[in-house]
Amino acid sequence: MGLVKIDEGLHEEIRRASSVMCRSINAQAEFWMKIGMLAEANPTMAFTDIVKMQLAQADAQPDVDVAS
Repeated sequence: MGLVKIDEGLHEEIRRASSVMCRSINAQAEFWMKIGMLAEANPTMAFTDIVKMQLAQADAQPDVDVAS
């Protein structure tokens, strides 16, 4: 584990997003870093495809009917 220096404005955005997404500030920052890293490694994939790929790798395929 280490420390990462980030801009105050970005920290504020992370704090706001973390409250909406029910994550800690650190978990939100980690999520954004991971998604960013995956997006750079897979430039043709959309965000939703990256999330689906991560869910599949975790064997966490929610069976949710969003039409209901």
